[in-house]
Amino acid sequence: MKPIISVSEYASESAKARPPVLLDVRWQLGGPHGRTDYEAGHIPGAVFVDLDAELAGTAGSRGRHPLPDPEEFGAVMRRAGVCQDTPVVVYDGGQGWAAARAWWLLRWTGHADVRVLDGGLAAWAGELSTETPAPAEGDFRPAPGALPLLDADGAAALARSGLLLDARAAERYRGDVEPIDRVGGHIPGAVSAPTSENTGGDGRFLPAEVLATRFKELGADGVPEVGVYCGSGVSGAHEVLALAVAGIPAALYAGSWSEWSADASRPVATGADPQ
Repeated sequence: MKPIISVSEYASESAKARPPVLLDVRWQLGGPHGRTDYEAGHIPGAVFVDLDAELAGTAGSRGRHPLPDPEEFGAVMRRAGVCQDTPVVVYDGGQGWAAARAWWLLRWTGHADVRVLDGGLAAWAGELSTETPAPAEGDFRPAPGALPLLDADGAAALARSGLLLDARAAERYRGDVEPIDRVGGHIPGAVSAPTSENTGGDGRFLPAEVLATRFKELGADGVPEVGVYCGSGVSGAHEVLALAVAGIPAALYAGSWSEWSADASRPVATGADPQ
C-alpha cells in the first residue's frame, strides 16, 4: 500500500460508506499550538491530535520527543475513532513532519492501513469545518515492533555497517549552528540527507523514482540496512516516509540527536565528512 494519498484520492474515499478516520496533527517546532488553527478550520471530520502531548512522551534523557507509552498512545487513537481494520489518513499544515510522526507511530504499533495526505492542508481546496467531531470509540490496540526502531547504540552500529541518514538541515549536521541541542554536529559515519529535499515547493513528495535515485546516490543501494535520525524523531519520521515512497524500508532512531548529544560520552563528528 502507498504510504501517501492525494487530496483527490482522499476525497473519493471519504465519500464511501466507511470512510477513513482523519487525523489533524498540525504542529510547528516552537510555534503556536496547532489546536488554535484546528478550531479555526479543518478538513471536515478531522480529529485533532496533539503531537507534543499525545504523540510523544515527556522530554528528558530519551530526547525532546521520546516515543509515547504505547498504551497511552492507543487510548488516544481509540478516542479519535481509530479501529484496527479501518483506514487512517493523517495530515498537518503542509510540511508533513507531524503527519509523518503519526503515520510512523501507527505503523510501528501495528496498524496496517495508514497514509499521509500529500501536501497536507495546504493542498486541500475544499471547504473547512469548525465542528469538532465526536467519533465512536475505536478498537485499536497497539502492538509495537511492526517497523524497525533503533536506539543510540544501534544507530552507531548502523552508521558503520549500513547507511545512517541525518535528516536535519545541512548546517546542523556540519555543526555550523545548533539552535536547540547541547552541541552541534552528527553521529560519526552518518550521511547528511535533509528531509526538506524530499518534497517540492508545494510540500508534496517528489515522484517515487526521483526519491529512489536520491537515496541510492546517498548510499542506499546495496547496503544491508538503512536508518534515519533527526533532531528529535519528528522530521526523521518524514524521511522514513519518503524512503517508503521510494520503496526502501528504513529504521528510525527515535531519540535522535537530542538524545545522542545529551550524553557527553558519545562521540560527535563535525564538518561535511560523515566520519
